[in-house]
Amino acid sequence: MEFFYTYKGNNVLDFKRPLDGLKQVLLGPNIGKRNRMMLRDDKISAIIGLLHNRSMIQLTPNTPLIDPSHFPWLCVGDTMVQKFIYRYIRQFMKNLEGVEWVLCNSFYELEAATFDSFPNLLPIGPLLQSNHHGQPTSLWTEDETCLEWLNKQPECSVIYVSFGSLTLFDKCQLHELALALENLGRPFLWVARPDLIDKAGVAYLEGFLDRMEVHGKVVGWCPQREVLTHPSIACFVTHCGWNSTIEGVSNGVPLICWPKFVDQFLNKSYIVDIWKVGLELEGNKDGFFSKEEIRGKVEELLGDQAIRERALKLKEQAIYSVTEGTSRKNLTSFIEAMKMHV
Repeated sequence: MEFFYTYKGNNVLDFKRPLDGLKQVLLGPNIGKRNRMMLRDDKISAIIGLLHNRSMIQLTPNTPLIDPSHFPWLCVGDTMVQKFIYRYIRQFMKNLEGVEWVLCNSFYELEAATFDSFPNLLPIGPLLQSNHHGQPTSLWTEDETCLEWLNKQPECSVIYVSFGSLTLFDKCQLHELALALENLGRPFLWVARPDLIDKAGVAYLEGFLDRMEVHGKVVGWCPQREVLTHPSIACFVTHCGWNSTIEGVSNGVPLICWPKFVDQFLNKSYIVDIWKVGLELEGNKDGFFSKEEIRGKVEELLGDQAIRERALKLKEQAIYSVTEGTSRKNLTSFIEAMKMHV
């Protein structure tokens, strides 16, 4: 007799009562990518996940090439932390062996090669937060004045910049980003959390805020779902976390990719190399991104009509998937199976 698990991110939220005859079911944001990352490959150590060599690898056909140094367990901490993360991921994947269905916040057209390779992966997305006010989904208070500000901006004109709830910057990199936004001379909405640098982070931005008062808006946090659906948004400078990726793609917004750690590099590869709906910031050998590169990439993206058309095509596919397509059919099938075992 098995349990039905409900997952949010990587954490079990609830153990529901046993459902006779139904095996385990997991719901996760991007478990499909975890399956790919843990496939056996002769370039990955089977013991601790360190590398035999540094060549680019492709885990399954029609998926992007991966730089081994960007594997999730190698992106953070020292060797001890890397080993811990690797073993955690291995255990997570082992737990999937007895699972009948894995529900994913994705849609078939987005990752067809993966879903074809793993029949038990069931895309039911995109699962997007509704515009109705409900229980907060973040520790940060949303500043909804940004929506009023967006209403005053021309259509497809605003550069939206947000790096999620965990990404940190040093002062030099933050300063460079601020100068790039200033030099672009375009409207921008920048989510700069109070802890984006340190306790002095907000004060550090004061001079910039005064200069940018006319065509810029900086907030501590925002209702991202509503922002990305707003017609004034032209592009999204993102860390490529999965929630931000799926929200951007599902709303047809071209992306500037600035990944930091964990699965963000793989998400970036899909955005740039497979879906071709964004551009990547490359940086120098020390991982520093200059104001010239940031400005140049944003201008290149905004001038690329082919990228915008592909982004809008993915938006159409996302809408169809949850209204009439694969995601709706998968969710309906799952609900019917649940009814049989309640």
